[in-house]
Amino acid sequence: MIAAIALLLFCQLLGEALNRGLGVPLPGPVLGMFLLFAWLKLRPGERVELKAVATWLIGHFAVLFVPATMGLIDEGPALARDGVGIVVACVVATLLTIAVTAFVFRWVSARDEIAA
Repeated sequence: MIAAIALLLFCQLLGEALNRGLGVPLPGPVLGMFLLFAWLKLRPGERVELKAVATWLIGHFAVLFVPATMGLIDEGPALARDGVGIVVACVVATLLTIAVTAFVFRWVSARDEIAA
């Protein structure tokens, strides 16, 4: 389990290093996710420990977001001024994410049916 956590943290750290050190125009966590994906492609096979760690993290997402949520308390004036715009942006971004996810899912599903 420690090795799986170390792998996740290493990918995150390397992604941040690429972002900050080389100026790659993607956020560090996104780069880390791509690095983790590449690692899993290079080393095929089921990662039982990684799956267990990921399942635990997903199960505790609410706790992981508490600090970010509590930080909003200090932003009362900004939220009062720009709250409607922020809510609209969040709703539009969520709808676009759902639409793109559905499109990609359908595209991959159709591609799998052709390959099979």
